[in-house]
Amino acid sequence: MPTVDYVSLDAAAVRTSIDVVSRATSADLAKPTPCRAWTLYGLLAHMATQHYGFAAASRGESDPELWKLRDLGDDPVKAYITSAEHVLTAFAEDGVTERQFALPEFGPGLSFPGHQAVSFHFIDYVVHSWDVAKSLGTGVTFTPDVLAAAQTVAQIVPTGDVRLVPGAAFTVDLPWSGDDPLDQIVAHLGRSPRWPA
Repeated sequence: MPTVDYVSLDAAAVRTSIDVVSRATSADLAKPTPCRAWTLYGLLAHMATQHYGFAAASRGESDPELWKLRDLGDDPVKAYITSAEHVLTAFAEDGVTERQFALPEFGPGLSFPGHQAVSFHFIDYVVHSWDVAKSLGTGVTFTPDVLAAAQTVAQIVPTGDVRLVPGAAFTVDLPWSGDDPLDQIVAHLGRSPRWPA
């Protein structure tokens, strides 16, 4: 039986993302982010799409169309917050970690135990919260338990050639010797803690 409560950890990461995204203005949406060629708008669209995709997967839905990039309409910040609240509600349902999640983005027909799938979502929103904060020129803070769990999950993410495949979730890991755990996490997942330097 899994002992790490990824549902609670994920909720903390998603709520942190809501806090950081809420600081953005319409003037910020064209800013670059640490996520390759994505502007902040593009990153928010990706993040919102993933929320809806994972929420659908938690309900047993497997249609790849659910994972197509969403338009955020006239108020992208509000649209993002709505998507985040949607996945928080979905993951809070009883037994969610015992379900199978179909995750077509990982490959056709692939599914994962709910506990593992929620851990995937969790690490994404620790890192994407950092991405948004960097884009806005601000910082982001997580509790020690969130960072410890994120370090564990980040180390499980495969390295090597799989990171070079087009569409890979993370790019090549970067060497980093600092003491900050969040810097270590993002470096392992292909971001420079010194971005945009």
